[in-house]
Amino acid sequence: MITSIDQLDLSKKYTYADYLTWQLDEMVELIRGKVVRMAPAPGTSHQSASSNLHVAIGSYLIGKKCKLFSAPFDVRLPLPEAEQQQNKTGTVVQPDLCVICDISKLDDRGCNGAPDWIIEILSQSTAHKDLNEKFELYRHAGVQEYWVVHPAEGTVLPYRLDADGQYALPRSTPYTVGDKVPVGLFPGFEVELGAVFG
Repeated sequence: MITSIDQLDLSKKYTYADYLTWQLDEMVELIRGKVVRMAPAPGTSHQSASSNLHVAIGSYLIGKKCKLFSAPFDVRLPLPEAEQQQNKTGTVVQPDLCVICDISKLDDRGCNGAPDWIIEILSQSTAHKDLNEKFELYRHAGVQEYWVVHPAEGTVLPYRLDADGQYALPRSTPYTVGDKVPVGLFPGFEVELGAVFG
């Protein structure tokens, strides 16, 4: 039984089936079959932004079919065809926040497939992964909206999937405190950043 990350060969590729057998104390993600340690417990600004976003989005979703989840929550994403190993999932991530509108993707273990909206809140130790590896994973998987929240700078980059399957921003500059960020997934819904970073 795997109870410590030290028992894993970090140069090896694993599957979701492997992941389910581990009983680790520390949180990990599986990205294209590779074990990736998650950052230590997030700081106060990260948790404050996460909590405020959860309240704003959760309040909006009351009475709607879409569901909001926060980490830890397993999201199994499909790999590009060339990387699939006998149809075994090799990517399991734990986004800070995610919204799923296709309820058939939900099971007792989390979400099997792309959420409609993912929010990652940057910290110094996760910024590179969130802006590069996860950006590409989410784009490939078809996550319609991917927000990158930078609590230290008080900014949000709300990427939206365009008709060509690429992420695009609705404007050339990040949204900052004082702005309301429109949610492409829900026309008419805006998130007030003063409340998020206040």
